[in-house]
Amino acid sequence: MKKAVKAIALLSGGLDSILAAKLILDQGIDVEAINFSTVFYARYGDAQAAARRLGIKLVILDINKELFELLKNPQHGFGRHLNPCIDCHALMLKKASLYMKEKSAKFLVTGDVLGERPMSQRKDSLQVIDKDTGLAGFILRPLSAKLLEPTLAEQRGLVARDKLLAIEGRSRKPQMQLARELGIDSYPSPAGGCLLTEEGFANRMKDLMVEKKEFNVNDVQFLKIGRHFRLKQDAKLIVGRNEKENKRLLALVKEGDLCFYPVNVKGPTAIGKGIFSKDILPIAASIVARYSDSDKTQELEIAYKTLPSDTFTPITISPAKEETLDSLRI
Repeated sequence: MKKAVKAIALLSGGLDSILAAKLILDQGIDVEAINFSTVFYARYGDAQAAARRLGIKLVILDINKELFELLKNPQHGFGRHLNPCIDCHALMLKKASLYMKEKSAKFLVTGDVLGERPMSQRKDSLQVIDKDTGLAGFILRPLSAKLLEPTLAEQRGLVARDKLLAIEGRSRKPQMQLARELGIDSYPSPAGGCLLTEEGFANRMKDLMVEKKEFNVNDVQFLKIGRHFRLKQDAKLIVGRNEKENKRLLALVKEGDLCFYPVNVKGPTAIGKGIFSKDILPIAASIVARYSDSDKTQELEIAYKTLPSDTFTPITISPAKEETLDSLRI
């Protein structure tokens, strides 16, 4: 019996990647999927669900280390905020190509749609990615294939080009119609993509990169939670917005972090990161007081400790003024 042709699909779990994998599966190709886990896009559960529905094997690879290095100086720069989309896309394809070779697969499959994303899915950007990765001819983009040059898989008859599509642009209507035709009735909404494309998060990330040349996943996880204040170049305060965020902050703390909380009223937990000299402890306490349950005019007792110590030191302080918050907020 002739051995089935194998392909490796990059599967984010979004509709485009699901459809791309399905189109190749329906041509009798043996498809395995690969998903790249990063702290900036933590929706690998979507990929797991999609792989189950498609009935294909999924491998999840962590690329945080490589992506952190890439952020420091991306060859092709950033998008609107801190998103190095072209370089990130190329990184994923390079990693996928290693898995492709390991599995003796013939080509890669992506859910790219020409013109859907302004930076990484223009025709010239796709050509740059193909050249930079050395994978020109090996990356099949089924949803827009008829608008692009035939890949090696098409030229060699491994894939029927007439069964591929010519979708382009930012509208999702063609993909949604195709999903109905293929019997795909469950897929996630497009919301909640890469955090680096969001202005607020990108500003926090830029601030972190100035503070620390070598940052880690824990540092980035903190950026997703609470209100952030830069008290000095080497000192930052993170204030929980609600009980859920308070718990999340406490779950992320490390030895040497400071913990602040109001003593006699309800209020937030706040975490101090960095070097807290005596002159900025009252500033931090006043910010915690500002977000505590009070009339914002009375003095409050705010306690703090350096983890993992259980010994708290109290500070009696008035809540910070709004202009102070504005001047320190990240």
